[in-house]
Amino acid sequence: MLLRPRDEPRLWPSLFAECRVSAFHFEQRDTYAVPEEAERIRRYLSGEEAIPAPSREWPDLVRDAVVRGLSMSRVRVVTVPHTEYHRWLLSITKVRVEDGEDIRYLPRHLAGDVPPDDWWLMDAERVAYNVVDVTGAPIGIAITTDPKIAAYCEEVRQRLWKLAIPYADYVESEFVDR
Repeated sequence: MLLRPRDEPRLWPSLFAECRVSAFHFEQRDTYAVPEEAERIRRYLSGEEAIPAPSREWPDLVRDAVVRGLSMSRVRVVTVPHTEYHRWLLSITKVRVEDGEDIRYLPRHLAGDVPPDDWWLMDAERVAYNVVDVTGAPIGIAITTDPKIAAYCEEVRQRLWKLAIPYADYVESEFVDR
């Protein structure tokens, strides 16, 4: 089932509300063409302070999920040296960690084989793929409950989680230019 961006504002809250134990996000792209981020990235790259999203929708969703006991985590597999996009993202990730997400980084050269797509794994049984076009712009979400796909994603999560570096340690590591 592919849901278009117009459906997403209603979809994510319901997906997280249905989650009972964990929501894990796997990210592997070096850049994302999210229209709502373009101006903030441009300003950051011109020397202004990095600004997280002005909307409270995502932080509120994360806090609500964490309050009811849901584990929210993600691994970002990144190329080193970082792309402009990931330099900006690193500068605002602390806010997401403070919201309750456990975000970890893994340099691509240490990751081994990784899937070509980004996805959310919900309760190790539902996978929501972030579908993008050739430019990297989001075009929708594809959801599956196929047990083989979910099991594969869970194996990837477990392998990469062991290798990934917690955000606070990563920003102090040799992988980050200061």
